[in-house]
Amino acid sequence: RIKMSAENNDMPMHYVTTRDEAREIAKGKKHYWVSDCGCRKGNESGCKRSPVDVCLCWAGPYGSTEENVRELNEEELKKLFKLAEEKHLVTRPFRKWDPETKSVIDETDGVCFCCDCCCAYFTEPGEVCDKGPSIEKTDRDSCTDCGACVDVCYFKARKMENGKLEIINDNCYGCGLCVDVCSCITMTKR
Repeated sequence: RIKMSAENNDMPMHYVTTRDEAREIAKGKKHYWVSDCGCRKGNESGCKRSPVDVCLCWAGPYGSTEENVRELNEEELKKLFKLAEEKHLVTRPFRKWDPETKSVIDETDGVCFCCDCCCAYFTEPGEVCDKGPSIEKTDRDSCTDCGACVDVCYFKARKMENGKLEIINDNCYGCGLCVDVCSCITMTKR
């Protein structure tokens, strides 16, 4: 456990992972709780992508809103990750906050399942988030420039330019959503 001091704490609260990496982080915890997502609760028009109760925590029975908190069993946890796959939600684990030192501790407490219509990180850029341990790798020889991956890339690491796919690797946070829609893409270690 690495503790950052309040004076030089540059460690963001959130970081990005693929779903498989997030599953691995969550694996073997004694308890799992889910609560309502603060970002989704704050979206007056409602989330277009998923239900509200998707904030996962294993450090204690709380979440981003402390509303609608309930314990999950292993089967319900699998369903939450399946929902994230089906609805193209970005897994953003969050680190522990130490209220005494007012700093972030490098210990993961849970996972946010973020959408592009509610998550403050995407709707109000400015929140700092660490890139994940993985990065996309596109087989350009197999790529047909169909653009399917562009629609699921909330980080704007992929765009179409004159009918051709352009990849901006500096924008890739390693969520792996592009892999869900294209067999030409794999994730590799950053």
